[in-house]
Amino acid sequence: MAQRRIGLVGYGDVSVVHVGAIEAIDGLELVGIADLDPAARKRAAAEIGVPVFATVEELIDTLGPNAIHVTTPHDQHVGPSLAALERGVHVLQEKPLAHTLAEGERLVAALSEDSGVSAPRADGGVGAPKIAICFQNRYNRGSQELRRLLESGELGAVRGAYASVVWTRTAEYYAAKPWRGRWENAGGGLLINQAIHTLDLVQWLLGPVERTDGLVSQRKFAEVTEVEDTAELLLHHADGVTTSFYATLTAPIARPVELEVETDLAYAEVRSGTGGGLTVRWKDGRVDSFSDRVAAPGGRAYWGVSHEELIRDFYASLDAPEPFWIGPAEAMASLRILKDAYRNSGVGN
Repeated sequence: MAQRRIGLVGYGDVSVVHVGAIEAIDGLELVGIADLDPAARKRAAAEIGVPVFATVEELIDTLGPNAIHVTTPHDQHVGPSLAALERGVHVLQEKPLAHTLAEGERLVAALSEDSGVSAPRADGGVGAPKIAICFQNRYNRGSQELRRLLESGELGAVRGAYASVVWTRTAEYYAAKPWRGRWENAGGGLLINQAIHTLDLVQWLLGPVERTDGLVSQRKFAEVTEVEDTAELLLHHADGVTTSFYATLTAPIARPVELEVETDLAYAEVRSGTGGGLTVRWKDGRVDSFSDRVAAPGGRAYWGVSHEELIRDFYASLDAPEPFWIGPAEAMASLRILKDAYRNSGVGN
């Protein structure tokens, strides 16, 4: 792979995972960081030692990177991504796609054939610049093996599914970065910030969700945040199968994320996080297990272990003519599910 110059936009919590992946992958060089916050720029300059800028436009126009990673607050996702694409620069953007459906649809529309996003690629390649959205849990071995088994028909027909995200947060978590608790900035709470990865896996593994029943609520943090900390949903898939989905940030400690699928021939259980993987309990008594990769040092266990795998795959795909497989149109699915839940509850934007 040719040497690629990478810019980072947003020097916050999850940026450490992207910096680590860029450093670990041969052929990538982090050349600059942009952040609207002067304090974040000061930290980035001291900790990373690369040039820092206030805006993505300054970073691109000054350094000419081949790609940028967008790791900003949710309401600052689409703007930098579009600015880069319009300059021919590839984009690897953190989830969610956007903080509102309208912003997500704006990014999807920008990638249509008549959108005007047709600048020559900054890396000299042929075709339009590419964009990926970070749903890295699709790269977990357990998730991929369950997808293979479902697609092959080895498990038989799906009867139903269950998923849960039972984690913990504190009032201090929201006080440290108030945007996390504001509809106008985050676009939601638990569902869009923590549980969106599991919503994405549910629809990727079991098919599109046509209807979302259920409600979100504030069970613990109503005095410190506008957004939800708990959700109880029933997801209706296109083939009539349903997924029972529960998520909360009110637990005393974080439990492993769970995704379980009942089929005619087996019961499949995916666990994410430390010690995660897939266990298939066949109804004839057999048990098959597939372990996930072990988390590398740095970052946080609940982010999973597959950011680097997604990032590596994205850069390996740049010379292929097809768009990256987890792009904005694909990422709209989970955004629509959670926005349906907010609409059912009479909250949100």
